[in-house]
Amino acid sequence: MPFKHRVIFNVLAKDLKNAKELVQIAGDRVLVGVMVKNFPTEEAAIQLVKEFKGNNIPVSVGLGAGDPAMWKKVTEVSVATLPDHINQVFPASGYTLGRLEQTTENVPLINSMIEPTGTPGQVYISTGPLSSAHREKVTCELAATMIAEMGIPSIKFYPIEGVKYLDELAEMTQAASKVGIKIIEPTGGIDLSNVHEIVQICLENGAELVIPHLYSSLIDKETGETKSSAMKQLVELEW
Repeated sequence: MPFKHRVIFNVLAKDLKNAKELVQIAGDRVLVGVMVKNFPTEEAAIQLVKEFKGNNIPVSVGLGAGDPAMWKKVTEVSVATLPDHINQVFPASGYTLGRLEQTTENVPLINSMIEPTGTPGQVYISTGPLSSAHREKVTCELAATMIAEMGIPSIKFYPIEGVKYLDELAEMTQAASKVGIKIIEPTGGIDLSNVHEIVQICLENGAELVIPHLYSSLIDKETGETKSSAMKQLVELEW
């Protein structure tokens, strides 16, 4: 997927019809998430990703609420389908990249998920199924450097709880930019009321592409669909 924009929105869709509506509105400024946690088997997730791709829906394969236990399922589904974008926990992102480099020359965009700690300048990289039991802080600089060493081009910062961790988001973005990582994906508690401010912080601190994840906040509670009116509001925002 050629990233020609500074801001691309990662959203959910109830089904193919809903996904088509969103892409019709946002074009190449949207990624439609498929959360592997929501599927009983890898094969079921693979089938939906293939259906979306067959209908020109840009797909982001995700864990599902950042669940570290889903890391291997994400890798297997991604290798089988080659989506446009892949969400992965820090400890498994290098492995996932390696698997995909063996599979295709056109490797999808893979992120590496790290977590805010409540202390600006420090993060948790222990986002895997076992390592997440260890709450040991490292500097943003170390985290960014290790992600760059693995060859991962994007950092997912989750959960940011809306605007709670803006100082930390700014510092993480700065550290990433200094080592050549220019894509930041803030995630958690982002909605139409705060997305502009959150993206602005990333752009001001060195990001060249921001991919905010807006999930439940855009979903119509009655229909379960991501609201097309919300998608329209997002693509009309300017930075």
